[in-house]
Amino acid sequence: MPFQRQRANLLVDDDVRLELERISRSRTDSVRRVERAKMLLDYAAGETVSAIARSLGTNRPKVDRCVRRALEVGALGALDDLPRQGRPTTIPAGARAWLVALACRKPTELGYAEELWTVRRLAGHARAHCREAGHPDLSDVAPGTVSKILASQEVRPHKITYYLERRDPAFDEKMAQVLCFYREVALMRERDAAPDATLVAYISYDEKPGIQAVGTTAPDRPPVPGEHAAVGRDHEYVRHGTVTLMAGMDLVTGHVHRAVVDRHRSREFVDFLRTLDEAYPEGVTLRLILDNHSAHISRETRAYLASVPNRFEFVFTPKHASWLNLIETFLSKVARTVLRGIRVASKDELRERLERYVDELNAEPVVFKWTYGIDDAIRV
Repeated sequence: MPFQRQRANLLVDDDVRLELERISRSRTDSVRRVERAKMLLDYAAGETVSAIARSLGTNRPKVDRCVRRALEVGALGALDDLPRQGRPTTIPAGARAWLVALACRKPTELGYAEELWTVRRLAGHARAHCREAGHPDLSDVAPGTVSKILASQEVRPHKITYYLERRDPAFDEKMAQVLCFYREVALMRERDAAPDATLVAYISYDEKPGIQAVGTTAPDRPPVPGEHAAVGRDHEYVRHGTVTLMAGMDLVTGHVHRAVVDRHRSREFVDFLRTLDEAYPEGVTLRLILDNHSAHISRETRAYLASVPNRFEFVFTPKHASWLNLIETFLSKVARTVLRGIRVASKDELRERLERYVDELNAEPVVFKWTYGIDDAIRV
């Protein structure tokens, strides 16, 4: 007669099972949680308590307690220890609040050289100044206690979380112009008009500066089956300088106009505009979406634009909004493909390989499409 389990079965849905499997494979979670997740997965699969204890190298009462808790509070709730009563706190709420307020100030404001608190430094400052602040209960506070007090208030003064200050007061208006730009491109594609028949060309432009021409000091070694699987490369290298990739992508045809130059001043930008001017028929307005680089609005650039009236229209992205420019997707692809691990003997070789890469892409152009919710964004 087959074994009949007397204890109830543990039923877990797909989401809970996936979470248990993730925890059971985790290398950063606590050992207790990983072990308990394995116990519950085995029990839910029909294993007995004794078999689970043998497979995990533990004792049966431990597995039994974990399973019993899971049947009472749920599988995920059984992964953590129950809160214990412990010794009652001896630090009043006022002293805790003072300590947390202290952690929310910079050490430099209090005369220290450090930019951020460490728990040990904060505990030392609290012990030294708690009496004059009216909190003598902190006179012997330990760093571990300080850490627990800060954790209870979710304050981590030793960490930095970066944010981006919104410095463009016309951000919404400029974003709406950019999104309207992409809407016009989408309508152009829907009409499926021939490129030569259109009166407007839509181009996304940007530069990728500082591309390093890095060379090796010893030849790379190719993979050898059975010996080493990866390319062998000497750790020493030599720098030959940097170049800048200037790229303008036609958003209707996918063709990328490129120039690889040593610098990206107004002079080089004007030369690139001349290249675009020669690439399109007369009478076609070239609408460019680009960022706020100084070369794009310089006196030299404005003088050139005045010499070719009604030929170019610039649509500028808001400050710190490079994600609104589709050419960034192409430049990211360049970084992840041709520039990944590249080694060259000179800047000329780097220039030639970049140009060859773009020419290969232009042989079978890829049309990048904006997929953000345009209607919702414009209503902001």
